[in-house]
Amino acid sequence: MTDRIESRQRLARILAAALQSVAGRAAVRRALAARPIAGPVWLCAIGKAAESMALGACDSLGVASAGGLLITKSGHLNPSRLARLGIESLVGGHPVPTAASLDAGARLLAALREAPTDATLLFLLSGGASSLVDVPVPGFDLADLQRLNRWLLGSGLPIEAMNLVRKSVSRIKAGGLLGYLADRPVRQLAISDVPGDRPGVIGSGLLTPEPDLARRAGHLELPEWLADWVRRGLAERTNADKPVPATTPGLSPAMELVATLASAKNAALEAARREGLPARLHATFIQGDAAQCGRTLARTLIDSAPGLQIWGGETTVRLPESPGRGGRNQHLALAAAVEMSGRDDCLLLSVGTDGTDGPTDDAGALVDGGTLDRARLAGIDALDCLNRADSGSLLEASGDLIDTGPTGTNVMDLILGLKL
Repeated sequence: MTDRIESRQRLARILAAALQSVAGRAAVRRALAARPIAGPVWLCAIGKAAESMALGACDSLGVASAGGLLITKSGHLNPSRLARLGIESLVGGHPVPTAASLDAGARLLAALREAPTDATLLFLLSGGASSLVDVPVPGFDLADLQRLNRWLLGSGLPIEAMNLVRKSVSRIKAGGLLGYLADRPVRQLAISDVPGDRPGVIGSGLLTPEPDLARRAGHLELPEWLADWVRRGLAERTNADKPVPATTPGLSPAMELVATLASAKNAALEAARREGLPARLHATFIQGDAAQCGRTLARTLIDSAPGLQIWGGETTVRLPESPGRGGRNQHLALAAAVEMSGRDDCLLLSVGTDGTDGPTDDAGALVDGGTLDRARLAGIDALDCLNRADSGSLLEASGDLIDTGPTGTNVMDLILGLKL
C-alpha cells in the first residue's frame, strides 16, 4: 500500500511539472519578451486557456495594452480581475455551442469594429475556440449547430475532420474572421491542441484561410443530412453579401506556437529524471479508439522494464445513444485498468491537459492493478461501464479520478505509465 501511494504521488508530481511547462501565462510572456510589440495592443483571447494567456500578455505589455475581449469556458474565468485590466470577458458554450456562443460571435465582430485603429490586434488562441464562439452562415441557427456538434462529438471522427464540418457552416472559421480586421497589424499566438500543431485546425483556423475547404469537406464520410448541410454551408460562405476573404498569399498572419504537447512530454521526461526514474518518451501520437489504445498501452507497460513511459495524443470514443459519465481519458484509463487488473507493479495516468475530460470536470484518471477490485466492492462492473461509456462512475467509486481544476493550458492528452 505504501509503495502504491508513493508511486501515485510521484506521478502527480511529474504531471504537475508537465502542466507547468505549458502554462499559458508564462508561455505568452516568454513569446512577447522574445519579440516585443511596439505601440498599443488590443488583445483578443479565445479558448479554454484564454484567461491565462491574456494575463501573460498583460504582464508583458503593461501600459501598452489598449484593452480587449476574452471568450472562454465557464469555470475558467475571473471576470473582475480581467475588468481591472480593461478586458471585457464572455463565457461561451462548450463542448456544444450555446446561445452564449453566438452572442460571443456577434460581440467579437462588434468589438473588432470598436478596437483602436492604431493598435496591433493580438490574438491568443487555445483549444475550445471552435465551440465557444461562432457566427453561422445564413440559414443555420443554434439548434442546427447543436445537432451538428452533438453528432460530431459522438462520431469518433478525429478533430481535423470535425473542424472541417464546423468550418463549412461558419462565417468566421477557416479565415473568415480576417474580413473584419480592417487591415490593422495582427499577431497571433496559440497553444496547440491538435495533432501536428496545424494552424488551420487550432480553433478551426479563425485567421487561417483554407482554400481547399470545399474539396476536403466534401470527401468526408457523413450521414446524408449532414453532408447536405455541409454543401449548403459552403455555398453560403461563397455567395453571401460579404463572402469569406480570398485566400491570397500572405493574407493570414503567421501563427506562433507558444506551447505544444511535445513541450509537456519533454517536461515530464525531465521531471522523471529528477525523481530518479528511468524514462522513455514515445514519439508516436496516440489516437484512435480510446479503449483499444488503453489496452495496448497497458500491455506495453506490463512488458516494459521498470520506469516511466510517456505518451501523448488524443483518442476518440464512439458514444452509445445514452452515454454515462466520463471522457476519453477516463475511458482509456479504465480499459488499461482491465488489462492491469491484479498486478501490483503497474500504474497508468491519462489526463486532459486543460483539466477537463469530455463533458466532465475531472481531468482524467490514475489507475492501477487494484482499480477493478475497488470498483467491485461498490458493485460496479468494468466491462459494463466501458460498453455504456460510463467509465467515470466506476473511477469515482474506485477513487481514481484526477481533479486538477482549470490548468491555463490545453495541449491535448498526456499519458504516463509507471512500472515498478
